[in-house]
Amino acid sequence: MPNTASSYPSARELGSGRIKSHHALAYRPYWWDAAPGGSDENLKTVPKNCDVAIVGSGFTGFSAALTLARAGRSVSVFERGRAGFGASTRNGGQVGSGNQKFRVKTLIDLRGRRKAEEMLREGTRMLEYIATLIETEKIDCHFRRNGRFRAAVRAEHYEAMAADMRDLKEVAGVESFMVPKAEQTSELGTDAFFGGSVLPNDASLHPGLYHAGLMQRFAEAGGQVVDHTGVTNIEPVAGGFRVRSKRGETLARNVLIASNGYTDALVPELRCRIVPVGSAIIATGEIPEALYSRLLPKNRVYGNTNRVFYYFRGAPDARRILWGGRVGRLSLSKNSPQAYRHLAQDMLRVFPDLGSAPITHAWDGTIGYTYDEIPHLGKTAAGMHYAIGYCGTGVSRATYFGNKIALQMLERAEGRTSFDDLAFPAFPAHAIAQRAVPFVEAWYRLRDTANM
Repeated sequence: MPNTASSYPSARELGSGRIKSHHALAYRPYWWDAAPGGSDENLKTVPKNCDVAIVGSGFTGFSAALTLARAGRSVSVFERGRAGFGASTRNGGQVGSGNQKFRVKTLIDLRGRRKAEEMLREGTRMLEYIATLIETEKIDCHFRRNGRFRAAVRAEHYEAMAADMRDLKEVAGVESFMVPKAEQTSELGTDAFFGGSVLPNDASLHPGLYHAGLMQRFAEAGGQVVDHTGVTNIEPVAGGFRVRSKRGETLARNVLIASNGYTDALVPELRCRIVPVGSAIIATGEIPEALYSRLLPKNRVYGNTNRVFYYFRGAPDARRILWGGRVGRLSLSKNSPQAYRHLAQDMLRVFPDLGSAPITHAWDGTIGYTYDEIPHLGKTAAGMHYAIGYCGTGVSRATYFGNKIALQMLERAEGRTSFDDLAFPAFPAHAIAQRAVPFVEAWYRLRDTANM
């Protein structure tokens, strides 16, 4: 059946669960249409040795790999699937300063005023770093400083946000402004919220094209991509590490673990410190220009103040809306329309005029959450380096941490970060915590809905 608009389920159909069996919904990231990832040109033989072996081919891995390759190191990036298969080409492409996880006063209470200020100011440097990298490397990925609007779900959230934005300005010098409910339509074509805040320096990009650009620059610097080659064991040996895979083994002087939400039992020391959390996105087909402009007049990136929050934006290359949130399923297959029903429902609560809009893509990915909700970089007891745990704000964080951990591997002073001296706590009862994620999210979603 041809993929016409009528062959796709509408947002209303997806939200109701009444889907025709012949629908053409594509269970893959929208970003892959422009940047499918991987290539037959990638290395098909495992190198016998290298200076650095990197496990994970996302933003962290390729950012680090590019820094190391440009410094003259021989670098091999290992990936169990095709290069970029994980969250780096599955996310929503929202680029922030990494300051969104805690209110300023909460971070001060947790870390102290001085450390909180260091971390918040470094968050702004993360945003500036990715902007400079994209410009310097001439990566065509639709990078735009379009700003972030965070919507208040309840009236009391608006006042709390306003206070937090004042604190953010005072402590970290971050500019923002508030938009009251009476002026909300200047930012969003909906009355579903109670105003919100705008961070005008936040940005967006096309994550598929950004990832492809990083991978290409790494290859041009002489790096090796070894995809479809999962690493099965890493053993410390004299002078480095033996990195084993089903296709052979490599002797590497250094190893970097850059697998974030896909971190498994390969390094138990890290596995117990990361819980994978599913995130999912749906994409509409093209919608009329007048409707698109009314719903997203500033074409920013958007989020809200729910416990189980959702986020959305316009596509950078078409009049489509991409709507994301937590996976929201217990045992449903990710290739089932029912697994994405809640996303359509949330979208229609905010934008009921999208009821007839076709839904063309639906996909999910895995976020890496840490116990303290802070990303970490450093070295394991065995001497392997790592940079992981971005907790859902990984586009700028992963790029920045990849560069910084590479500089630390090169023993350069500019690799220092305010995160270096933070303890990396393990999850108590990690196996239970991992299994509990969907139940906790379901409970929070009920509380969010009850309080609306």
